[in-house]
Amino acid sequence: MNMELVFLGTGSAMVTRCYNTCFAFRQGEACFLVDAGGGNGIFNQLEKAGIAFTSVRRMFVTHAHTDHILGAIWVVRKIATLMSKGKYTGDFVVYGHEGVIEALTVFCRLTLPGKIVKYIGERIVFQEVKEGSRVEVMGMGLQFFDIASTKMKQFGFRADLPDGKSLACLGDEPYNEVCREYVQGADWLLCEAFCLYRDREIFSPYEKHHSTARDAGRLAGSLGVKNLVLYHTEDRNLATRKTTYTAEAASEFPGNIYVPDDLERVALY
Repeated sequence: MNMELVFLGTGSAMVTRCYNTCFAFRQGEACFLVDAGGGNGIFNQLEKAGIAFTSVRRMFVTHAHTDHILGAIWVVRKIATLMSKGKYTGDFVVYGHEGVIEALTVFCRLTLPGKIVKYIGERIVFQEVKEGSRVEVMGMGLQFFDIASTKMKQFGFRADLPDGKSLACLGDEPYNEVCREYVQGADWLLCEAFCLYRDREIFSPYEKHHSTARDAGRLAGSLGVKNLVLYHTEDRNLATRKTTYTAEAASEFPGNIYVPDDLERVALY
């Protein structure tokens, strides 16, 4: 059965014309969610994508910035509600590093009613991952790693796909050389590109600890990856983003480049 990435959101933290960056691995009815954006807009995105909450069995939250973790609270609320009505079978597992698990636990206990919170620790499991931790989800072997963020602790992951290929997710900050063992030679690289290099004086990506499309292309070339996916961008140029970001990254990288719009799907195999 084929597996695809469904990009529920592709924008950076302060966007208004698209949703914050989050995506799902989907294979048949099974779904693995990575981040959930900054609010209950995740409901709308999942509905538009045709993804039922009953198919979301696992989730990974990369870090505790608002545009990645707040949507996760709504996911927990929705799944707990379904559990209370007998409409969700089995357990729901959320992976994250220590800081994510601590933040998510506090946010949920402060903001959700007791009838929802009671499921946390029972059928809703917050599972801490550490550097090098391995789990299996949807037939994929996942290995988590610290991206060495300069702002807030953040983890990425390498996925060994069922077809024998590999995918590396670098989160939403520039690559750090300490991550090379997890990323080099990956068939797929998911990488942030806050803006075009030519627009760096407008959007100040480096001051915000982000990269440009040209930087991402150069990185992909140096790491020997085959397919580059760019996301977590500004939203002022959505109409031309696919064309211009692809062209700029291609000036440094000869492989396949994908610049997905919200709700776009990319077939992994």
